Amino acid sequence: MSWYYAKNKIQLGPVDKTELDRLVSTGEITPDTLVWQKGMAAWVPYSQALSPAAAAAANDGPDAVCGECGQTFDKSTMIRHGNVWICPSCKPAFLQKLSEGASVNTGLMHYGGFWIRFVAKFIDGIILMVPIMIIIIAVVAIIGTANFTDPSDATASAIIQLLFQGLFLVVNAGYCIFFVGKYGATPGKLLLNLRIVDSSGAKISYGRATGRYFAEILSGLICYIGYIMAAFDPEKQALHDRICNTRVIYKK
Repeated sequence: MSWYYAKNKIQLGPVDKTELDRLVSTGEITPDTLVWQKGMAAWVPYSQALSPAAAAAANDGPDAVCGECGQTFDKSTMIRHGNVWICPSCKPAFLQKLSEGASVNTGLMHYGGFWIRFVAKFIDGIILMVPIMIIIIAVVAIIGTANFTDPSDATASAIIQLLFQGLFLVVNAGYCIFFVGKYGATPGKLLLNLRIVDSSGAKISYGRATGRYFAEILSGLICYIGYIMAAFDPEKQALHDRICNTRVIYKK
């Protein structure tokens, strides 16, 4: 039976089940992509339409992301509830929630919008000012002793300024890549309960964190249009998210 799916508010399809599975495996269709086929009363997220098949596709491989703590574990040590995997440490609290009828993670992503990401970026900027100001003070102190009428001193000051710019890039890159690769988010995003994940909801690797950092430079070009894209995208993806197939979500 043919399936239809929605991407960027555009209806696509029909596709058969084989093609649908291929689109899932490539990340074109994610667990919360809306799908529909004849006989269904309404469009629903893929994870609901084809559970548990969708959940298996979203967590393909030997590891899965815990729906409670957000850390990655071996599936053999975890329990599964619907679309969600739960690690041994979170299992007691999760089962307690179920017994009490409390709200639990359904496995669907809750995307972080443009403004909450803007605030997170602003917080990161404030944090980064500390090491950057130290570098600036050191550079000013060194240049302040230079005699700009002396060609050798003028050349040295120019070299120092270039070194400063290089150090600024290194500090900024190291900050973003380290925190995103290790914790899944920069401190600004962590404070606002945001995480950067791949299309299946798993924490991204250091390699993808590196690629995402350099892709983010493109988002800042031409009046920051790449960032503004997140305000209008259904999955709140900025340009660098689209390039690296990442999402910014609220940690559940």
